[in-house]
Amino acid sequence: MIKSTTGLHRAIALAGISALALTACTGPSGGGGGTATGGSAGGGAITFGTTDKVVTLDPAGSYDAGSFLVMNQVYPFLMNSKPGSAEVSPDIAESASFTAPTEFTVKLKPNLKFANGHALTSSDVKFSYDRVMKIDDPNGPASLLSNLKSVEAKDDTTVVFNLKQANDQVFPSVLGTNTGPIVDEEVFPADKIMSDEDIVAAKPFAGPYTIDSYKKNELVSLKANADYNGLLGKPANDSAVIKYYADSNNLKLDVQGGNIDVAGRSLTATDAADLGKDSKVKVYKGPGGELRYIVFNFDTMPFGAKTPEANPAKALAVRQAMADIVDRQAISDQVYKGTYVPAYSVVPDGLPGATQPLKDMYGDGSGKPSVDKAKKTLADAGVTGPVTVKLQYNPDHYGKSSGDEYAMVKEQLEKSGLFTVDLQSTEWVTYSKARTSDAYPVYQLGWFPDYSDADNYLTPFFIPGNFLKNHYENPTVTDLIQKQLTTPDKTERQKLIGDAQTAVAKDLSTLPLLQGSQLLVAGADVKGVEKTLDPSFKTRLGVLSK
Repeated sequence: MIKSTTGLHRAIALAGISALALTACTGPSGGGGGTATGGSAGGGAITFGTTDKVVTLDPAGSYDAGSFLVMNQVYPFLMNSKPGSAEVSPDIAESASFTAPTEFTVKLKPNLKFANGHALTSSDVKFSYDRVMKIDDPNGPASLLSNLKSVEAKDDTTVVFNLKQANDQVFPSVLGTNTGPIVDEEVFPADKIMSDEDIVAAKPFAGPYTIDSYKKNELVSLKANADYNGLLGKPANDSAVIKYYADSNNLKLDVQGGNIDVAGRSLTATDAADLGKDSKVKVYKGPGGELRYIVFNFDTMPFGAKTPEANPAKALAVRQAMADIVDRQAISDQVYKGTYVPAYSVVPDGLPGATQPLKDMYGDGSGKPSVDKAKKTLADAGVTGPVTVKLQYNPDHYGKSSGDEYAMVKEQLEKSGLFTVDLQSTEWVTYSKARTSDAYPVYQLGWFPDYSDADNYLTPFFIPGNFLKNHYENPTVTDLIQKQLTTPDKTERQKLIGDAQTAVAKDLSTLPLLQGSQLLVAGADVKGVEKTLDPSFKTRLGVLSK
């Protein structure tokens, strides 16, 4: 959801693409209306503060968290996820399923309409997806539709998505991402981005809320939409306000002073720790989709394939020993004050199919480090003397705490007596290019999800042509990843996802360190906050009340 790769990684496994020019992530069940968000409207107004910014309210022109925060409140989606779940289900649709290997058919609920009174039919759905692909805005989400061949409106309530490759198990999730908002074809132009002011004036909304007033990146006033008939149910409040901040310190002060009800992205770890001591507010943490990890270049790392001392067994031992030594909990506690938590897999905890193989396989077997195990691993592989590791990190792209994070990694490795770490940093403009040209033997990277599915953490990283460009390839891993992508049975697919995580953990192409927690701070009288902190990574204002 947060602007990340170009999204074309989905085509790697589906179409067998062997090389992509992808960019590291920047920072991208059951339908029915009723009371899914906790009751009917009537709970008063809720004010939500954020430092995120809106790029545009036009779904064809944005692929970022700030814009999606508003879109997810006001636009209807074919697929969405219930609060508390990452799995998508029909939203304004009454059914959605594969009716053929390359046909995904959606049946809309009857008598849907936009807030302006226009009917919402399958023609609007077709228009919405055709429009995203036609405009193909560089800041838009069209790349996520790489497997979509065409859209057909069979009748007023039936839509068929024709796919290029069969049995794409991720496609239903894609319909709930930034590509998903259904727009009014009587309002939006088919070939260009519409201004925010014109959108607000035309009221083409059919989500849980409509926009009452709008001052871009200052204040958005939302009003509960009585006509919304979807998975999320009626909002638990009458109205909501989104207030925008240029500085996180002012955001902290306003939630602390009761000027806003809830503070969202982004508060610093220090701010969150301070607020946790204040009885007037409560800090809520939920599972997050962001991963922070170390990448190993299989050609240039110690004992890598193109080094003078090339030895695959010794290179693996170096990776394993680093995994044995790193103390994730210490980094979590000391650098991030618990706003990032230890990660023991390449798939974040909380997603269907997620496991934690690194916890058992490395360190003391319970998630803690073990220098003794690292010593044995290196000795068994014939590695003698401290291993020199050239470790690169980025000081500006992944937050100012990266320096402290990697200083701790260096300290932990060197304290073991088994490693000497040459720690260097490079600004992002250079870093993002140099990392793909074998300049960094071992280096930092981070990832935000496009959609809340385990595949988004497997396909981009671990099959031939992956965007890491780290020369890792394992046919067994590739086969497992490709199979999970096209396996319809959920139980079988989750087993394949688990097997893929275990296989990757044995090779250690990357070393996961931390998983970012979702963080919200709310006044003590605010209810429902925990309901919007789930692995879908979507902020739903409709669950909040006071």
